[in-house]
Amino acid sequence: MAQPREAEVLVFDADDTLWENNVVFERVIDDFLGWIDHPKLDRTEIRAILDDIERANAVAHGYGSKVFLRSLGECLERLRERPATEAERRAVDELAAALIAHRVELMPGVADTLDALAGRHELLLLTKGEREEQQRKLDACGLLHHFRAAHIVPEKDVDTYRWLAREHGFDPAVAWMIGNSPRSDIRPARAAGLNAVFIPNDNTWVLEHDELDPDDPGVVHLKEFRELLTLFGAGAGR
Repeated sequence: MAQPREAEVLVFDADDTLWENNVVFERVIDDFLGWIDHPKLDRTEIRAILDDIERANAVAHGYGSKVFLRSLGECLERLRERPATEAERRAVDELAAALIAHRVELMPGVADTLDALAGRHELLLLTKGEREEQQRKLDACGLLHHFRAAHIVPEKDVDTYRWLAREHGFDPAVAWMIGNSPRSDIRPARAAGLNAVFIPNDNTWVLEHDELDPDDPGVVHLKEFRELLTLFGAGAGR
């Protein structure tokens, strides 16, 4: 474990960092791949098609359950080479019903770790996605009292992190972005001058994968959320 680091502001990702999220989508995809039963394409080939559709829809329409359902429907129609029937649309909706019913399940150690860190640092929360859906999760998580502010944004890119620093008046050099996504949490935060903590999640969405520079001294790799207590230990921060 690295020595305690100086930090004034800690910015946290939400989905798949504070609570499990993408694992539910992956279960729906697994059910979809089994249901579609294509005569020529195997599950890997169908998943590649779905990933391409999701990638395009993320750019055009953003993120969240509604866009995901749209992607499943488009994938179905591409594979069937015809419009989906009403019965097929209902079947897809039923497959994805778990997304609506899913309860927020915190990662191990999150609540206690945030409670300790909030006494020493300024905490912010930054999540991307469809506003109503993300707000529902924020309201249900029971963690908002730890954060000075929680922001829901359509995308997390370099400009987003620069805006966040201006909005809250902090120096990026003494701020840290903490998350599981190389693409949305680590790389753009580093490009904006923040330090970063990468906490990988085995269920991270494939579209959030990206390469990280193993020699970047501004990125700390941890295995578990509760290791933040050692990284930002007593004597670090204010």
